[in-house]
This record gives sequence, structure tokens and C-alpha cells, in this order.
Amino acid sequence: MNETQVIRIRYWAAARAAAGVAEEQVPVDGPVRLGDLVRTVLARHEDSRLGDVIASCSVLLGEQPVSTRDPDEVVVPPGSSVEFLPPFAGG
Repeated sequence: MNETQVIRIRYWAAARAAAGVAEEQVPVDGPVRLGDLVRTVLARHEDSRLGDVIASCSVLLGEQPVSTRDPDEVVVPPGSSVEFLPPFAGG
């Protein structure tokens, strides 16, 4: 599959544990909305607690944080990476 026809999903920490993989690729026909991409990923892992973990994650599109933008308004082009980073404790 051509790199421009996929979106790479990366999971960190608790998200990786819930997904059971560190990363995966989602085939796409063109740009997709982040909300649709998240729904696709959750459908792949419907028997896990990934949905609960992702709900608390920070999301990066490439190297840019999505922040409080509506996921259904954020367009993800093919060839991009989306990363799910759960909150980290530290001190």
C-alpha cells in the first residue's frame, strides 16, 4: 500500500496498552475528519477500553496538538500521523 493512502495511528502509554499495539495504519481514499478516524479506530478495538482511554488523551496531528478543536472539524490528510497521548503523572 502506498504511504499516501494510509494514516498512521500511534498510541502511547495507557492507550498502547488498551489498543494492544503501539501503532497501526488506517487505509483511506483521501482526507478524513479526525472524528471519523477515531470512530474507525474504536471499531477496530471495540472489545477493549480504548474508547475510555482516548477520551482523556491529548491528540497530535503530525506535530501539532489538536487541543480543543472539534474532531469532526479537523481534516486529516493521507500520509499523516495521529498520536494519542494519555495524561502523564510526574513531579
